[in-house]
Amino acid sequence: MKTLNDLFNHQIKDLYSAETQLLSVLPKMAKNANNKKLIKAFENHLKETKEQKSKLETICRVLNISPSGAKCHAMKGLIKEAKIFMKAVEDNEVMDAGLIAEAQRIEHYEISGYGTAVRYAKELGLRKVAKNLQEILNEEYNADHTLNEIAENRVNRKALERIK
Repeated sequence: MKTLNDLFNHQIKDLYSAETQLLSVLPKMAKNANNKKLIKAFENHLKETKEQKSKLETICRVLNISPSGAKCHAMKGLIKEAKIFMKAVEDNEVMDAGLIAEAQRIEHYEISGYGTAVRYAKELGLRKVAKNLQEILNEEYNADHTLNEIAENRVNRKALERIK
């Protein structure tokens, strides 16, 4: 990579890889969840992730790059951690609290990546691309907010009751 444009293209490919990988674990997270609002949040985010992947494919066509060719190792690691967690937990309430934590780690990674991509797109004068990336970033913030609300409104308290 020699230019900001090269770096930006790499970031887009990395985000595409991250979203593609995430599609494989969200159904497992929904299946392991017990709280109805949490299940619905995972199902909704699965739909959003499919749309985000499609938006990234459109962005790649605009940029005249292939979305493939990069492997997001950070997302691979986050997904591995989530899978290990799901296998280790035996209590439903602890499962839900931990699934939220795992999902928020993923969301925070995506927020970081999309925030950077938006900034680069603006710097490169790619206003429409920046707008599309900002829409995805906003969805990631909303998903994180939803997970926070679910945790704070019931799930964490129920998990805490397990130690009493």
